[in-house]
Amino acid sequence: MTVDNLKVESKYLSLDNEFYEFTQATPLDEPYLISFNPKVAELIDLDKESVDDPRFLELLNGTFTPETAKPFSMCYAGHQFGHYAQRLGDGRAINLGSINGWHLQTKGSGETAFSRTADGRAALPSSIREYLMSEAMYHLGIPSTRAVGIIGSQTKLLRNGIEKGAVVMRMSSSWVRFGTFQYFSYFKEYEKLKALADYVIEESYPHLENDEDRYFKLFSEVVDATAKLIAGWQGIGFCHGVMNTDNMSIAGLTIDYGPFSMLDDYDFGFVCNSTDKAGRYAYGEQPNVSYWNLTKLALAFAPIADKKRMEKKLDDYGEFIYPNAYIEVMRKKLGLEVESEEDMTLITELVGTLQDAYVDHTNFFRVLSHYDGERMSLFELAMNPVAIDEWLNLYDARLEKESFSHEERQEKMLKTNPKYVLKNYMLADAIALAKGGNLSRVEELLYLAQHPFDELPEFEKFAVETPEHYKNVTLSCSS
Repeated sequence: MTVDNLKVESKYLSLDNEFYEFTQATPLDEPYLISFNPKVAELIDLDKESVDDPRFLELLNGTFTPETAKPFSMCYAGHQFGHYAQRLGDGRAINLGSINGWHLQTKGSGETAFSRTADGRAALPSSIREYLMSEAMYHLGIPSTRAVGIIGSQTKLLRNGIEKGAVVMRMSSSWVRFGTFQYFSYFKEYEKLKALADYVIEESYPHLENDEDRYFKLFSEVVDATAKLIAGWQGIGFCHGVMNTDNMSIAGLTIDYGPFSMLDDYDFGFVCNSTDKAGRYAYGEQPNVSYWNLTKLALAFAPIADKKRMEKKLDDYGEFIYPNAYIEVMRKKLGLEVESEEDMTLITELVGTLQDAYVDHTNFFRVLSHYDGERMSLFELAMNPVAIDEWLNLYDARLEKESFSHEERQEKMLKTNPKYVLKNYMLADAIALAKGGNLSRVEELLYLAQHPFDELPEFEKFAVETPEHYKNVTLSCSS
């Protein structure tokens, strides 16, 4: 399908007009294509030749709109760093509609009704980061939005300094947030709250459509999906950075890539967001914050679902739903097939070991994936190898309970523990080159994002430990 033939539908517009505002994009000056993602284009039946189609550039820039599209921005509320804002919404994103269940949205397209005092734009650095990282997360097995393309421009923006504007066309199976429910619950618009729940069920949980208990079951499934999502983040070493309730997906997806980071050296207390002075969204706090956010979602659901049952579900989240999801992730990372009561102790000891050893998170698990009893390769990764040595004694004893051979375990672990993740210093390099007109590093990292578990000799430089002066840096929303 060519860009001219794109046909979108917008079931969200069947909801009351309080859910959205119709919005027109404000085009960027002198737009140019930075990258096109053919793997994602396939999801909406868009021809890979669209990379050379001027209409694709116009689509992202807002100067061409599919015939069936009625561009709009969505209304929602949310807790931002713990403080409730009763009306937020898509301040710099415009929805075009959906194709094959994928909702197309341009981010950075100019002011909307929800921009408040902002300009509705997205800077080139943060746009490149989201474009690449959303693809990386998907290929790491973490539920995520995707992105089909990104354009740059000569439009100047004032951020920390002067930056150039960009637009990412991102796609998601749902853009509904915890904060969308909060908005209608806060204003006591309970019929609209039910309508929203029914829409979400149809969109993301269709097996609940005819269930008389569907609203509680919807809440329950969101809790389960959130547990799996956060466990995936913790296992892969991903720090979201802005876990506000308006940035939490009702479908259990990673959305709204702001000042995120992959761990360099393991640091339980690492904070990637430079504005998060209290460390609310530190890497190690993400499970706790997800629980807090779910409690706010339960309050929003209270008018349509049983409060006591939701409270019980939240108790279960902390007691065993999230812990079990996390243990399952970590068992896979450690190559453990047989469940054992001692696994939680083994994993807890590992977390302490990684903290004490001063060791690269990604490299540790990749090298561990080759483990056959020889320890020196792991010792060489760490500043404190003694801590690793003591934990390996526990690990060796635990492996004795497994029936798989070293070779079988290694094969499984190498498909679970990536060789390549997109660290901030890599993204910073791609951004610096792109500002100078060299887009080759963006394409290299896109390829790397799509092949995180492969052995790629030509990309070996991206598998080394992060250079010391680039480790665990903090970023702002426009970085």
